[in-house]
Amino acid sequence: MKKILFVCTGNSCRSQMAEGFARALSDGNVDVKSAGISPIGVHPAAIMTMKEAGIDISEQTSDLLTPAMIRNADYVITLCNSARDNCPVIPRGVRHFHWDITNPDRLFPSEEARRREFARVRDDLRNRIEKLFRELEQNG
Repeated sequence: MKKILFVCTGNSCRSQMAEGFARALSDGNVDVKSAGISPIGVHPAAIMTMKEAGIDISEQTSDLLTPAMIRNADYVITLCNSARDNCPVIPRGVRHFHWDITNPDRLFPSEEARRREFARVRDDLRNRIEKLFRELEQNG
């Protein structure tokens, strides 16, 4: 079973949504985890946004990234430049992908604009994960 680790700074939005999608889309065929450089808890808007997509991430936890998590992964996917730049060294044999995805948890002129940004990031992650799984399937 392949092991995928999603990493972002706070392990609250992007990596949590990525973990939720990867679990749901893999049908249990991939071991998926997420972690953060400085975890701050799962963001309520990420939970709500994923619920709109039919995926419950409310039981996921916001975890501190450790070197052991990286060593045990087959794929490490960093989701922001901060995570990429502050991630411990990725050992030989572990594939690294970097997806620079905007943090949806920032100031917006309205709650509706913020909700749209969370949904945009969610949909972007879904598309990227679907593509990743297609590539993994093709490459064995």
